[in-house]
Amino acid sequence: MDLAEIGRVMRRRWYVLLPGLLLTAALTTAVHLLIPVEYQSQSTVTLLNSSKATEAFDGNPFLSTQASLTGMADGLARNLNSDGAKADLKALGVTGTHEVKIADNAQGPFMWLTVTGTDPAAVLKSDELLAGYAEKRLKEFQSQQSVAPEAMIRMATIVPPQKPEAQTKTRIQYIVMVGALGLVLSLVAVFFVEARRRTPRAKNRPRPAGTPATAPAATPATLAATDETMALRTVGPGGAGPT
Repeated sequence: MDLAEIGRVMRRRWYVLLPGLLLTAALTTAVHLLIPVEYQSQSTVTLLNSSKATEAFDGNPFLSTQASLTGMADGLARNLNSDGAKADLKALGVTGTHEVKIADNAQGPFMWLTVTGTDPAAVLKSDELLAGYAEKRLKEFQSQQSVAPEAMIRMATIVPPQKPEAQTKTRIQYIVMVGALGLVLSLVAVFFVEARRRTPRAKNRPRPAGTPATAPAATPATLAATDETMALRTVGPGGAGPT
């Protein structure tokens, strides 16, 4: 079946195709309206060595780096993603969902603080609250271990919470999936109806005039006469054999 034949079938069965397309359009519109647009804000922070550890570098924390800072960043990220931290953040007014992790391809103790939600203003505010809570938790960890203030690891903001950006990838994927599925099912229905309505051409082809519908069935008398005729042709007149 070529494209021209497909087009003819679709035109012939438009009464099946049209409702399917209308239903598909309604479903894609419903998905567009029911799935809200999500916004995401992200900030980047880093852990810095203590003021006491940077004395040998004239107090510059960026010249003093230790592998332990990356380990501390990983532990802090895990704590901020815990259920207890989620409850604390919710009490502080953080809405949506948040995620804290070590930045991709980071060459130091850099952390990404990300908040996702449907209200851009609330997302930005939540990301700011998350950054403040992360710094508070870092101090609490060290205070619990009786670390002197001058020996505490510090946190600095590298990139402040950014303006929330719309995340439309998931929404578009759902819309495309529903539209494609609806189109495929509509075409399947069209060709199903076409196959049910179409009859074999041999049954509809008229027979020539005078041609019997079926060949006459052989009867015992006909078979006997045929055998007798063949015997006479073989033996010949008077039983003298074939001439």
